[in-house]
Amino acid sequence: MDNTISKLDIIFSALLYLGGQIYQQAPPIPNAVKTTNGVIIYSKQDIEDGQNIWQTTGGMQQGSVWGHGSYLAPDWSADWLHREALNLLDVIKSNKYRSNYLTVSEKNALYTGELKEVMRKNTYDSLTGITTVSNDRAIAIGRTEAHFVNLYTSDSTEYKALRENYAFPIQTILNKEKARKLSAFFFWTSWAASTNRPDDDITYTSNWPHEPLVGNTPPPSVLLWSIISIILLLAGIGGIVWYYASQFDDWREQSAPENGIAKQDFIENTKVTPSMRATAKYFWVVTALFLSQVLLGIVTAHYAVDGQEFYGIPIGDYLPYAVSRTWHTQLAIFWIATAWLATGLYVAPLISGHEPKFQRFGVNFLFFSLLLIVVGSFAGQWLAVNGFFEDLTLNFWFGHQGYEYVDLGRFWQIYLFVGLMLWVGLLLRALLPAFKDKNLKSLLFVVVLATVSIGLLYAAGFMWGKNTNIAIMEYWRWWVVHLWVEGVFEVFAAAIISVLFVRMGLLRTSVATTMVLFTTIVFLGGGVLGTLHHIYWSGTPISIIAVGATFSALEVVPLVVIGFEAYNHKKLEHQADWQTNYHWPFMFFSAVLFWNLVGAGLFGFLINPPISLYYMQGLNITANHGHAALFGVYGMLGIGLMLYAMRGLTDVRKWDHKLLKITFWSLNIGLAMMTFLSLLPQGLWQTYQSIATSYVSARSVEFIQSDIMHALVWARVPGDIVFSVGVFAFVWFVFKAFVGKK
Repeated sequence: MDNTISKLDIIFSALLYLGGQIYQQAPPIPNAVKTTNGVIIYSKQDIEDGQNIWQTTGGMQQGSVWGHGSYLAPDWSADWLHREALNLLDVIKSNKYRSNYLTVSEKNALYTGELKEVMRKNTYDSLTGITTVSNDRAIAIGRTEAHFVNLYTSDSTEYKALRENYAFPIQTILNKEKARKLSAFFFWTSWAASTNRPDDDITYTSNWPHEPLVGNTPPPSVLLWSIISIILLLAGIGGIVWYYASQFDDWREQSAPENGIAKQDFIENTKVTPSMRATAKYFWVVTALFLSQVLLGIVTAHYAVDGQEFYGIPIGDYLPYAVSRTWHTQLAIFWIATAWLATGLYVAPLISGHEPKFQRFGVNFLFFSLLLIVVGSFAGQWLAVNGFFEDLTLNFWFGHQGYEYVDLGRFWQIYLFVGLMLWVGLLLRALLPAFKDKNLKSLLFVVVLATVSIGLLYAAGFMWGKNTNIAIMEYWRWWVVHLWVEGVFEVFAAAIISVLFVRMGLLRTSVATTMVLFTTIVFLGGGVLGTLHHIYWSGTPISIIAVGATFSALEVVPLVVIGFEAYNHKKLEHQADWQTNYHWPFMFFSAVLFWNLVGAGLFGFLINPPISLYYMQGLNITANHGHAALFGVYGMLGIGLMLYAMRGLTDVRKWDHKLLKITFWSLNIGLAMMTFLSLLPQGLWQTYQSIATSYVSARSVEFIQSDIMHALVWARVPGDIVFSVGVFAFVWFVFKAFVGKK
């Protein structure tokens, strides 16, 4: 156990050290962008205000920056870069090289050569904090700015049509001054993507995005670390297969408890305490949030093919795309996390046999707090996107932060953190008496460690402020999204399930402990530093690519032995007659293993190597991985844990198993259809365009709104229908299970 903790200390220390490198080498925000004549184009205040204005419009939910965000609108960094390059090229052509003795090809070579030199030269003065641009480039910047100001303010037919294709609100909500400041922020993100680092020949974003006009192509280091990551993957696979083959066979044979498999279900003789009973309302809310998330997903996908109207209803006037997508992604986090939190509150007294004083009050207080956070944060996001927050500070605290998965205002973020710490306290006070059982001590220690980590790691979301450099913000945001959601919650689930298997008399304590510690070391060993693969192109140094590529490859390694875990689950399920009560929780746990292999493993590694992600960042390949991994792994796990808790809260003999069968197969088949028939083909087609032409072309309105892309979006409908059948079957099952008398 001590060895495990020391390893995690080393890994987190390395992650923090690399974070320090990001702080030191993040692209600077200049005090001013000036022309050679001394005219100020943008001030630092303009850029920072522009970032805040971008947040109020929905931020990453309305297009993306450096590849992070949504996919209907362009990536603003790439879009500005391409437009500015074209405008500057026109200015260069109009001013120079009119000599007749030069051929057309020679002139074009001179034009593009000068364009690259001007765009990639770093003119930032670290002493004065001023970036100087040529008069020609100032003209190009002005022309590019005019396009973006018109996009947000013009009532012309051209820009209204463009807003509709981008799924913007048709009626403008920004004035020209705000649109100008927003343009300043877009310019800065583009400047970082096209300007070489000091004394280097690659940009602050490691030459991302692919833009041949300015010479943005993958640097050699990207290809090198991609090759190394694949070699490490193959070596890791060989090593872990050998380890399983040499060690785990003995463990499997000796996995049965010392006194044999239990003859009866221990829950039959376990009293459901008042606090355990109080968790029922959590599962009602989980069901409602799950249903709402799926319905919003349908609406969000609809924007991609049918504009602002939903079968004649002008839905864009009431529920803008940025709000719809915000709520869709936030609901996924909320319902999955609520299912896990509620299961923890339910099983803690179950494991310890102890009901602390006022535990029920704490469970109820936490419930209403979480409900208030959902309603309050969603209301603030709707008000922000619809232009009700004139004050940018007020928006930061109560509106829309603009960052995907952590969109909720800072006040609601703090409230949620307080709620998580309350959950930690409630769980620990109910669980600690179980430490009297010496056999469970090591397992319970992992549960406690994961529980505390769930509370504390969310605090990483407080490490950025309203005007924090977005490169630094991205580092901390992925602490929350990757380490909090994908890391410690998974360890918590593995540990709590193992404790329950031991208490149920299905698994030997020593084997369960070894398996949990092994899972903790392997998943977090690769997963902690694997976090960095999310920020290859977010203004980070090459060291991030090196470490991220190496360890993200190792994240995939344990998934190759998923078949062993699936076999173990099936073996555990059929050892006693009473285990039929847990057939469906076991089935959903098995689905977690399958989607861990496909969604997290295959689809994840498809985008993990730097050379892959260089072309795929912010395309539907990312959405494909996100849907398969988030719902396939964490959603299925949430449902499995919920069904386990419902075993004690309802009468399992009155469960409608036909509804659960429909739920299980419809959700899994529908998710497979959604990914393989729609999202994956969309992403591959975009990737081809990104490689063959440029990144901006793969995100352009002409490409996104093309007949092929429309057809591939519509190909999602059959899978969505099948998936929706599973959702409605689950909702009906939960209703019948709770309403029926026990």
